[in-house]
Amino acid sequence: MTEKKRKIHVVGINSYKFEDLPLKLQNLFLETDSIAVPNSYFEKIKSWSQNNLEKKKSFFASKSNNELINWLKSQKTDVILISRGDPLWFGIGRILLENFSKDELSFYPSNTCIQIAFSKLKIPWQDTVNVSIHGRDSTRLVEALKPRPSSLAIITDSQTKSLEVIKKHLLELNLFDFYDFWLCEEIGFDNENIRKLSLKESLPSDISSLNIVVLTKTKKNFSNNNIPLFGINDSIFKTYNDRPNLLTKREVRVQILADLELPKNGVIWDIGAGCGSIGLEALKLRPNLDLLCIDKRIGSKALILENSKRLGVKPKFIFEEDIIKTLNTRNLSSFYKPNRLVIGGCDKKTKLQIINSMAQGMRIGDIIVIPIIDIQTIKELKEELEDKNFKTNLNLIQTYKSLSIAEGLRLEPNNPIFLLKGKK
Repeated sequence: MTEKKRKIHVVGINSYKFEDLPLKLQNLFLETDSIAVPNSYFEKIKSWSQNNLEKKKSFFASKSNNELINWLKSQKTDVILISRGDPLWFGIGRILLENFSKDELSFYPSNTCIQIAFSKLKIPWQDTVNVSIHGRDSTRLVEALKPRPSSLAIITDSQTKSLEVIKKHLLELNLFDFYDFWLCEEIGFDNENIRKLSLKESLPSDISSLNIVVLTKTKKNFSNNNIPLFGINDSIFKTYNDRPNLLTKREVRVQILADLELPKNGVIWDIGAGCGSIGLEALKLRPNLDLLCIDKRIGSKALILENSKRLGVKPKFIFEEDIIKTLNTRNLSSFYKPNRLVIGGCDKKTKLQIINSMAQGMRIGDIIVIPIIDIQTIKELKEELEDKNFKTNLNLIQTYKSLSIAEGLRLEPNNPIFLLKGKK
């Protein structure tokens, strides 16, 4: 790439007022003849030159495409390219760096629209996930939503019905009640408007084309009056954003509960319980069951207690410890013999130890269900169950969710899970 002495000054703005520019950038504007400005606010920036400036300016209306690149390459003297916020943050900066040397470019960032929006909402934003769907498909948005971050900022595109796409994805991922939806219009400018929209209502008709969306986790009291008897949405369960594997997803959980053939009375053990989703939903279905939840991960007991309150159920015991310790050191008397046993969240060796230790005390008709993601472990676990007089069957659970795209719908696969069932 040929090095040139002229400079391309890329200036980020958050106001259409010339006097809001730092004095250094005001002087730069006065001294520079050629100015490129995006179409959407071309007239506003062009009006800066009407204040009795001695030099006549040459303005180029930019569509941020190849015409802009060609125009910049044709200029022999310094130019200014007006951008919004920080040009190197989901802006024109990346494209410029692909077409010009770093020596040619000087960047003058302003506050990003996201930074200003969070300051207006008075919400910390250091952990916020940032996604742009401006001129892009929504694949990255879907990936960002799946771990359910506490807050998410989305750069939208007025040309592609971005707001409708965001609403559809929240509905498709069962996150409709999980987030507050903040629409932030013309952030930092005179017509700035921030409003919280109800996702259950139609979008307003008076939305500015210059907008972004901020999603923040909803703070509300859960009422188990609105929770379905069976097939509880994932969003009802509290878990940790950075540990999504603590939650067994709804589609798999439904099949596990069906395979357990839950009796009206008896004892169920949920080993590797995570946030308690399987055992607690089983207890909601069969309130007379005694439930024991075991998980060795720190914080699991607090999660299970919170989720038991949300579902209006009460486990008999919750142990935050390794299952081997539970079996070796605790005196559980008759509670030692489960009628239903779910074994998840531990390695193959531990699963085999659990089966070997507990299967002998289980009676005719009792059931063990083991969710498995490692295909290499299936054979040994199956043989161990059959050796203990369990009849086995294996199911592969592979589900897909429909997700909206510009052309219609696409199917997004969930991780496949093998369910190994043993019935004595």
